[in-house]
Amino acid sequence: MTAGTLIVGAVAVPLAGAVLIAAAHRTPNLRETVTLVTAGLLFLLVASIVPDVLAGGRPHQTLLPVMPGISLAFTVEPLGMLFAVLASGLWIVNSLYSIGYMRGNGEAHQTRYYVCFALAIASTMGIAFAGNLFTLFLFYEALTLVTYPLVTHHGTEEAKRAGRLYIGMLIGSSILFLLVAIIWTWAIAGTIEFTPGGVLGGNVSNATMGLLLALYVFGIGKAAVMPVHRWLPAAMVAPTPVSALLHAVAVVKAGVFSVLKIVVYVFGVETISGMTSVDWLPFVSGFTIIAASIVALRSDNLKRRLAYSTVSQLSYVVLAAALLTPLSVIGAALHIATHALGKITLFFCAGAIYTAAHKTEVSQLAGIGRRMPWTMAAFTIGALSLIGVPPAAGFVSKWFIMSGALQAGHYAALTVFVVSTLLNAAYFLPIVYSAFFRVPGAGAGGGDGHGHGHGEAPWPMVVALTATAASSVALFFFPELPLQLARQLVARSPG
Repeated sequence: MTAGTLIVGAVAVPLAGAVLIAAAHRTPNLRETVTLVTAGLLFLLVASIVPDVLAGGRPHQTLLPVMPGISLAFTVEPLGMLFAVLASGLWIVNSLYSIGYMRGNGEAHQTRYYVCFALAIASTMGIAFAGNLFTLFLFYEALTLVTYPLVTHHGTEEAKRAGRLYIGMLIGSSILFLLVAIIWTWAIAGTIEFTPGGVLGGNVSNATMGLLLALYVFGIGKAAVMPVHRWLPAAMVAPTPVSALLHAVAVVKAGVFSVLKIVVYVFGVETISGMTSVDWLPFVSGFTIIAASIVALRSDNLKRRLAYSTVSQLSYVVLAAALLTPLSVIGAALHIATHALGKITLFFCAGAIYTAAHKTEVSQLAGIGRRMPWTMAAFTIGALSLIGVPPAAGFVSKWFIMSGALQAGHYAALTVFVVSTLLNAAYFLPIVYSAFFRVPGAGAGGGDGHGHGHGEAPWPMVVALTATAASSVALFFFPELPLQLARQLVARSPG
């Protein structure tokens, strides 16, 4: 099978899976089997491209010329390869988790859920392998549209309000800012192809470069840089596996992936280094990191705390990219992977707690580790990863990001990373301590009939959260694949 066929297959397989899932709607076991088989097949297709990329190849496939110089085209470069491996692999465990969650909570519209999830993964593959800004924009918008039914899954007034905010902010920002930035880039450079070293070169003034970067950063609303972030905590009304999709597998990762890819392949790291007009980005992303961490610290609802943690951690990637050093760019790429594993583990644990104990607030979790040891052990690993404590994978990406800040001599950014790490510990470690070392008080132990006598969540959920937690530890000890891809990303830039 040629590399071009593999690329097309990576987009087509989840689309075909969505059709087959819909056809199997009368037979839940068959529907879920199709989901798992499709996810496994996609991962095999994506993994088959990895050796070519590691060897320096850049597989390319053009599907449809749209107009002179613009086409629907795919190119697999190191960052896209890393994102595709991550998303396709996590779809497998998220699908397994979804079976336990959706059945355990008696969720309605399960076929629609699995169909939309498959369509979201197809869109994600299109984003990962986009060869130009047109293709990226097309699949970026598709991802927003196909995840809207997932956000509004429950059909309540709260879900509908969250859906309106979700679609309004993401579509609005992309049309008003991102599309304008793409057209402007085309007008300046005469191309919108992703090119090592960037396409803007010396054609753009210092002031124009800063304004163009602002249009991209705030136009990519999925990156959730403040103030374009409110859709993310609002979307937590969705079922927990959807939250995991939003935070770890596809949506927000598509945002920070797009920001990093545009910095490297449209602007060019060397091109914008030293330009004063882009100096605002480290401070905006740094503010997002600290402000979101403070909101997370004050949130008692577990999913809300995790949501604002995501807003903060996403801007680690943006800030690292903004530092414009080889080490920081490597750290940004690695953090896409390490944050995904840590955050999906935490959301899996939150869903398991809700399913088994019907608890949603941090203040309700005293002693729950004694009843749910597997879940809370996994939660601990996920928390340590986001704090940046070995032997969890988050330590690796934070090491490179902070080394990049030192390399750049950007001590304000370094201060942000240190302070945010302390805040991460402040809003995660008390949960771990309370779960294992505090005794439930009156009413906190589930005497209301919901939590009393509960154990772990259904086994598919426990297997999934254990697998992602174990993967986070494994990535700490064996980071070679993402590290090779991240280093190639830097090596493709001039200098």
